[in-house]
Amino acid sequence: MRAVTWHGKRDVRVDDVPDPAIQEPTDAVVRITSTAICGSDLHLYEVLGPYMTSGDVLGHEPMGIVEEVGPAVTGLSRGDRVVVPFNISCGHCTMCRRNLQSQCETTQNRDQGKGASLFGYTSLYGAVPGGQAEYLRVPQAQYGPIKVSADGPDERYLFLSDILPTAWQAVQYANLPSDGVLCVFGLGPVGQFAARIGRHLGHRVVAVEPVAERRTMAERHGIETFDPSDVDDVPQVLHDLTGGDGPDAVIDAVGMEAHGGTGAGVAKVAQAATGLLPDKLAHKLIENIGVDRLTALHQAILAVRRGGTLSISGVYGGTADPLPMMDMFDKQLQIRMGQCNVRAWIDDILPLVEDPADPLGVLDLTTHTVPLEDAPEAYRTFQEKADGCIKVVLRP
Repeated sequence: MRAVTWHGKRDVRVDDVPDPAIQEPTDAVVRITSTAICGSDLHLYEVLGPYMTSGDVLGHEPMGIVEEVGPAVTGLSRGDRVVVPFNISCGHCTMCRRNLQSQCETTQNRDQGKGASLFGYTSLYGAVPGGQAEYLRVPQAQYGPIKVSADGPDERYLFLSDILPTAWQAVQYANLPSDGVLCVFGLGPVGQFAARIGRHLGHRVVAVEPVAERRTMAERHGIETFDPSDVDDVPQVLHDLTGGDGPDAVIDAVGMEAHGGTGAGVAKVAQAATGLLPDKLAHKLIENIGVDRLTALHQAILAVRRGGTLSISGVYGGTADPLPMMDMFDKQLQIRMGQCNVRAWIDDILPLVEDPADPLGVLDLTTHTVPLEDAPEAYRTFQEKADGCIKVVLRP
């Protein structure tokens, strides 16, 4: 089959790889009809390459048609249309029963000190072949895949795989009061959905985003936006917009590759170095030096009101990042973060996705739909934020 494979920093290709097959009784094989490029895939494209191996199959936002199921999979049949969550979870362990599927004990990567395995996402998370391919082997298929209607375009359902529940969790973690004001840093795909979900739940939402096309898209859904490069002090602007206190909650939907701000240059150099060093040395750099660009996170901490909540959905990769602990403690902030527990939120989100009125605008996110064979150029376009690119869907 054809699949998108990683070969080095900014080097992805479409190669012939072996077709997947049933290996365990709880497996399924899905023929992929649509698969998306995620913002966190760009971290593999740029920063987290030391944890990749040449030829790894990328992608963790797939959906398609079930082709084959193992003997222990009773909830799926050949021909079912399914969305595949990005985290691989069993549904029966202690963590899954607590709706912490991203910490699944059955697929947990204990040797790496990490949580549940993820499709297409580094040796830290199981090195499981991903879904930017014609076919996908799905472990734990007795629980993971989400059956959806046979009707409607793929984009109505595709984003249930990751970014829509990730955004939903971010808003839930924000713990807003009924009349609360939400600020979202970053209007990439997750930020777009987080802002829309905030509005859908009745909140005023202000978003901070430097890219004009992303601000325009958000404004179509009732989001107030501004360009951080147009102001001298982003936290002060947010205080001014909220009567002097600051937003009740801030979602950081940017993550490790934020631009600008104090310390960003040092982190950028460290990120570049990870792509030049041998993997073992690069691992030490990531694990012992602050490689994350923290501009958005620091501004979020300064912007949120005292006693407010900081909800982090952007991916971070460093383990030695400096944070203003005195300010965080003094402001009595609540902080919640983590990989999304996809299955925990599906019952809340699926009715909204199936609503013909499309209240979350799932059909107004994709800007580029291209054949799987065009994935290398699509990665470049997405990484460079060129051609108005906000979300890319690949068609195998």
